Amino acid sequence: MKIENISILKGPNFWSIKREKLIQMRLNLGRLEQFPTNKIDGFAERIQSWLPTMFSHRCSEGVAGGFFTRVKEGTWMGHVIEHIALEIQTLAGMNTGFGRTRETNTPGTYNVVFAYQDEQVGIYAAKAAVRIAEALISNSSYSILDDIKNMTKIWNSNKLGPSTQSIINEAENRKIPWTRLNNHSYIQLGYGKNQARLEATITDKTNYLAVEIACDKFRTKQLLKDAFIPIADGGIGENEEDLKKIIDEIGYPIVIKPYNCNHGRGVTTNINEYETAEKAFQNAREFSQKIIVEKFVKGYDFRILVINKKVVAAAKRIPAHIIGDGKLTIKELIQIENENPKRGEGHEQVLTKISIDHHTISLLKSKNYDLQSIPKRAEIIYLKATANLSTGGTSIDTTEDLHPDNIIIAEKIAKVINLDICGIDIIASNLSESLYTSGGVVIEVNAAPGFRMHIEPTKGISRNVASPVLDMLFPFQKLPTIPILAITGTNGKTTTTRLIAHIFKNTGKNVGYTTSDGIYINNQLMEKGDTTGPISAKKILNDPTIDIAVLETARGGILREGLGFSACDIGIITNITEDHLGLKDIDSLEQLARVKSVVVESVKKDGWAILNIEDYYSMEISKKLACQIAYFSLDEKSKEVQKLIKKGNIVALYTQENIVIQTKKERIVVANIYDIPLTMDGKAIFMIQNVLAAVLAAYISGLHVPQITKALNTFFPSPDLTPGRMNIFQFKEFKILIDFAHNPAGYTAIKDYLSKVEANKKIGIISGVGDRRDEDIQKCGKIAAEMFDYIIIRQERHLRGRTEKEIIQLLVKGIHEVQENFPYEIIPNEIEAIEHTINKAEKGDFIVALSDAVSNAIEVVQFHMNKNS
Repeated sequence: MKIENISILKGPNFWSIKREKLIQMRLNLGRLEQFPTNKIDGFAERIQSWLPTMFSHRCSEGVAGGFFTRVKEGTWMGHVIEHIALEIQTLAGMNTGFGRTRETNTPGTYNVVFAYQDEQVGIYAAKAAVRIAEALISNSSYSILDDIKNMTKIWNSNKLGPSTQSIINEAENRKIPWTRLNNHSYIQLGYGKNQARLEATITDKTNYLAVEIACDKFRTKQLLKDAFIPIADGGIGENEEDLKKIIDEIGYPIVIKPYNCNHGRGVTTNINEYETAEKAFQNAREFSQKIIVEKFVKGYDFRILVINKKVVAAAKRIPAHIIGDGKLTIKELIQIENENPKRGEGHEQVLTKISIDHHTISLLKSKNYDLQSIPKRAEIIYLKATANLSTGGTSIDTTEDLHPDNIIIAEKIAKVINLDICGIDIIASNLSESLYTSGGVVIEVNAAPGFRMHIEPTKGISRNVASPVLDMLFPFQKLPTIPILAITGTNGKTTTTRLIAHIFKNTGKNVGYTTSDGIYINNQLMEKGDTTGPISAKKILNDPTIDIAVLETARGGILREGLGFSACDIGIITNITEDHLGLKDIDSLEQLARVKSVVVESVKKDGWAILNIEDYYSMEISKKLACQIAYFSLDEKSKEVQKLIKKGNIVALYTQENIVIQTKKERIVVANIYDIPLTMDGKAIFMIQNVLAAVLAAYISGLHVPQITKALNTFFPSPDLTPGRMNIFQFKEFKILIDFAHNPAGYTAIKDYLSKVEANKKIGIISGVGDRRDEDIQKCGKIAAEMFDYIIIRQERHLRGRTEKEIIQLLVKGIHEVQENFPYEIIPNEIEAIEHTINKAEKGDFIVALSDAVSNAIEVVQFHMNKNS
């Protein structure tokens, strides 16, 4: 077997709209195409023995054990590999579940598709599944456990921490899109100008000065003391003289801790003699030059969480400990506790593994224990002096026990320090009694507090503390996203995208848009190139200055990675005709339509799809859409148009003179066709279709008709606004048109336009694109011969796997279908071809350069136009 390609899909895609995270592996089975599983001796028995947990895979049988039944009856190895990839991810701790395997048009080659949670693990699972299948086939030894351990390690290394993940989970529940901005916990919620950002539990609303104060423990204590908050007496020192002075003032017992450290590092509690205090002081000096010495207060360790100045949760924190059984040593009991699946390294799980350090040894020694001691049955042995979860502590939810005074105190602290998310550490006998009477004290205030103890306490009610975070970031009536308009289709995508962007820009909006020419903000080119894929879309959506996103969305990006967004407000399909067939296993118009449909199937339920009534496949797609639909048509008298209007649909129409919006109740004239420069006085019918789609998008978005009309009247098919889309250059005696047409549909549209143009001679400069089918290249040649009087073939670009000679031969073959002795010549270099044609042109000629590199063609033509002026 050979893996030919692995694609990582990250958005709505060809295989699934809802399941955005999929691995697509193109797998060549080779000789195994002739050997389904029932023809491989012992295969069914081995896979059940090696992976018995796959009994839960129901497969198409619909019952547990269904997959094993399929294996016994005989199924293809691609299907088996799909299920193995899913199962080993499950065994590594990741829930996946969705898979699909389909044969391509290449016999023996399959697309194996399965869900993933982490893309690195997904790629690993794809390759490992093939290795496992090969080992099962040959009955050779193989360690699946090693693969599972490796995947678990990758997953734990890459996944978000519990606090961040809880916020992400809540965002997903609210359908708020999110983007991971680095390999850690830096997250963007929402899009454009309405986005919010956070890192763990620091948000873009977190006050920098507040964080600085919270990190300065002594400064915090002074502010709390001045605000009449109960705190422990103490002071700050840098040497033993300072230590002695503070002890003389406050007396024993004391706590010694670093001035600016967290997670309990360097902290020693309940010190009752100077020798111990001296050692604790030196230990704290390893973490900070300045040391805090304060009165030790007996009681339990509590944490109150305050978000947006409101108390949302409280927890009692228990230091890391084990419970004796009268048989095992302390070391053995620690090892057993660390095997708890809820415990992991650092913050990767809801609990942290318990480490054995000098603090543990010292604490045990103070109780006359060591690691080999055997505690009595039910005896609790504490292993850390502090109750931090980061050192292995556990938690008990105490939110319901909070005394009203303590709620007021906690919320006051958040206001004094001015933290939006604030963790307050308290030592007290309980929180059900006021700190003012119980003798409890506030010992610390934390910026970026962890949520683990609240979202999954060891005991008590789990608190959804992520919800108030999102309430704060996106208060009532503040949208987390911006309007997203996505445009797809075979032809007209770029012009429609640019026209829509122009309309919204004219209303004062800051518009970000992507096209096959580049990424633009308003009309400023930010990045040049074909930017119609998901990466470019995300660049626009991540820009905090953008009011509205208008995204040209091509088939290549959808197949390669999926959409760059989970849902859009308006999705447009301009048309679906033969182009790019035979690429990426898309071999028919039905399959191409399925790719294009991803855009409109991703429209929000209250959003709109805009479809072309004259396009058969678009109308077929309309039957399965759950959103609202508006239509456009060049033929207002067609039965389908009248039927849709009677049903109450919104339809944009071309009436030979006007662009109108027709509903069941009213007819709105938007603009006269001759006042819209893009239509070339009504001669460019395909441009009228683009106008209709853009008008609908603007109207549905709530723009006023006069705004739309004004924008249409000021949008010219020029190199600045629509480079390579019907750009006409007027020389003294002849004209040159440059257009991006590169497929039969595009050529046909130009042919229709030229039929309305009077000219002495119509000269075409054409080329073929190498990754199109033979019949598509040949058809372009045929159409060219039907619309031009003379043809120049140039072909030094976009060979894409073919030779220059091969492409030219196909074009010539198409030309000869029309006329065997049709006049043409071959000038491979585009610039030379254009210059040659300009020099050859006569008075009244009309030259058409159908160019796949419009910027070069435009520069050459403009140079010669200026030269001849």
